[in-house]
Amino acid sequence: MKLAQVSPIYEAVPPKFYGGTERVVSYLTEELVAQGHDVTLFASGDSITAAKLASVWPRASRLDDSVRDPVALHMAMIETVARRAHEFEAIHLHCDYLGYGLLHRTGVPLVSTLHGRLDMPELRPIYDLYNDVPVVSISDSQRLGLPNANYIATVQHGLPEKLLTPGAGAGGYLAFLGRISPEKGPDAAIRIAAMAGMPIKIAAKVDKADRDYFATCIAPLLKQSHVEFIGEIGEADKSEFLGNATALIFPIDWPEPFGLTMIETMACGTPVIARRRGSVPEIIDEGVTGFIVDDEAQAAAAVRRLHRLDRHKIRQVFEQRFTARRMAQDYVEVYRKLGAAAHPRLRIV
Repeated sequence: MKLAQVSPIYEAVPPKFYGGTERVVSYLTEELVAQGHDVTLFASGDSITAAKLASVWPRASRLDDSVRDPVALHMAMIETVARRAHEFEAIHLHCDYLGYGLLHRTGVPLVSTLHGRLDMPELRPIYDLYNDVPVVSISDSQRLGLPNANYIATVQHGLPEKLLTPGAGAGGYLAFLGRISPEKGPDAAIRIAAMAGMPIKIAAKVDKADRDYFATCIAPLLKQSHVEFIGEIGEADKSEFLGNATALIFPIDWPEPFGLTMIETMACGTPVIARRRGSVPEIIDEGVTGFIVDDEAQAAAAVRRLHRLDRHKIRQVFEQRFTARRMAQDYVEVYRKLGAAAHPRLRIV
């Protein structure tokens, strides 16, 4: 199939450091190319891909201090996609609603994956207006925040099977990986580790919007003897960081749409202790790949049960459920259904 993948320009594809959406776009794009599809990736010019790269800006906007209005770049990219729409059998949006106005009028099958949180009331008028745009959720629980969207599938994220390698958990520490923000719960992770009597290593990005929170709420906690703050890490460092950990602590305090960190951890054979919010019950197999808890005391108690879990089994579950190959196959089925609906007399291959 001839496909367009349209990524946000905030980060490169794949991102240099933190970046969930752009990382998933990269995994999907590369797997589609590997499966023989003709893919054009619309993304920032510093992206690296086996697909054909089309860009309206040379660098990811987050890393370019000259960019003050990244929405302008996205609008230019969407117009470029619209002008080239006739080249594709399907257009796959990863930048939410920004492209709906132009792209759903091109006549080319369009689908949008909703990567973020949807429990915001201002989104509902958008999806009332564009109730004919097919969208994909990344978990079933994500849909609860926006029930009026035109969902056609749930496709869970996946990683390249050989991207991360299993570890034995020999480091003897708990891990926190992701972003320093109130909803991610880094302060809770530190308290859980203290209650469990274990050291914790924190590998996390601090966004501009969260700098005050980091300075006032998190920085003082980092002075405790059981805490080591590593900072933001890249993909190349994750196997060692997660594979050597006894477990990942995932004490989220928001309706997490998916949680890529959980499946990265499972790819390393490492269990996850996660709070029962959002997608967590859909991702974690209780008592197999980790434990689902309701509060910090339960999380600390779960640490003492980690010896019951089989790290080889955790890796096997990852290979069965969360590979990029499975994700790409799911999306190809979506593209084919959309193509068949748009052109009922044609056979899409």
